Amino acid sequence: MRRWPGVLFGLGAAVALVVALLYLAPSDQYILLPDQPRALEPLVVVKGEKPDQDSGGIYYVAVDVRKANLLEKLIPDLRDGATLVPEHVLNPEGVNENARRRVEFREMRQSQKYAAAVALKALGFRVRIEPVGAQVGQTLRGYPARAKLRPRDLIVAVNGAPVKIPDDLTRLLGQHSPRETVALRVHRNERVRDVRIRTVPNPASPSLPFLGIQLQEPKITLPVPVRFDLGQVGGPSAGLAFALDLFEELGRDIDHGLRVAATGEIHLDGSVRAVGGVKQKTIGARRSDVDLFLVPGENAAEARRYAEDLRIVPVDSFQQALHALATQPPSA
Repeated sequence: MRRWPGVLFGLGAAVALVVALLYLAPSDQYILLPDQPRALEPLVVVKGEKPDQDSGGIYYVAVDVRKANLLEKLIPDLRDGATLVPEHVLNPEGVNENARRRVEFREMRQSQKYAAAVALKALGFRVRIEPVGAQVGQTLRGYPARAKLRPRDLIVAVNGAPVKIPDDLTRLLGQHSPRETVALRVHRNERVRDVRIRTVPNPASPSLPFLGIQLQEPKITLPVPVRFDLGQVGGPSAGLAFALDLFEELGRDIDHGLRVAATGEIHLDGSVRAVGGVKQKTIGARRSDVDLFLVPGENAAEARRYAEDLRIVPVDSFQQALHALATQPPSA
C-alpha cells in the first residue's frame, strides 16, 4: 500500500510529459482562433481628422491563424471557438506559408486603397480612378495561374461571361467553388486565347476560389493622404471597417456613441463581399464589449449561429452600412 503514492506520482508525471510533448509537437493542420476587436482610430491617420467626441468607435476583427499542435488536433474542443483546417486548404500544393502571407499582405494593401477611395468619394471629395480592366499584373509563384497566364494578359471573360473591370472577375469567380476549373478568355499580344485553369482555395477565404494572380490595380488618386498601420495583419476583410472609420475620423458621427465591429471586403463600387473566419470573428466580437457587428449579408447566417446576445447587422454595401448605423438606437 505504501507504494501507491509513488505509483500515482509516476503516472501523473508520465501523463504530464505526454501532454507537454503533444503540446510542443506541430501537426499537419492549422487552427483558427478568435481574436479581440481592435479600435481603428489610433491605427488610421488622415489629413483633417477630428477628435472623437464620444466613447464609440469602429473596430476591425481579425482571426488568429497558426499551426495547430498535436494536442489541439487530438482534442478539437480544447480551445473555445477553434476550427481545425487541413494544411492543404490554406497552403495548396506547391504554396508555402510565406507565399500565402505575401498574398494576404497584398490584399490588405488593396483593401486600404479601395476603402479610402469609397469613403472619400462618399464624403464628396474628388477621387480619381483610372480603370485598367482585368489585366494581370503578376502571377504568384506556386499557384495554378503561374503556368497559364502572363503579366499584361487581359482577361475578358470567365466561362463566357464578360469581364470589363476587376470587380467583374472577382464576382464571376465567386460563383464557383475551389478546385473547379474555369475557362478564361484572354487577350495577349493582340491575339485571343482560351485558357482553362483549375482553381484552389483562396488563402484569405478558403471557401472561395483563387487563381493566384495579382491584377493590375486601377490608379487611384486620393485628394488627401491616408495612412494605415495594422502591423502584420493581412487579408482584405477589414475594408468595410476602414471605410467606416474614415467617415468617423473626418467628423461624421456615424457610430452615435456605439462600439461598432465590422468585417467585409469592400470594392470600388462600394459593394461588400463575403469573408472567411466569420465564426472566430463573431466569437471575438461577442466576448468584447462591442454593441453590434456589421457583416456581409452572405455571412449573416453563420454569424448569428455564434452571436448569442451580440447584435448582428447584415450589409451588402457601404451605403447600406451607413444607413444601418444611422437607424440604430444610440448607446445608453
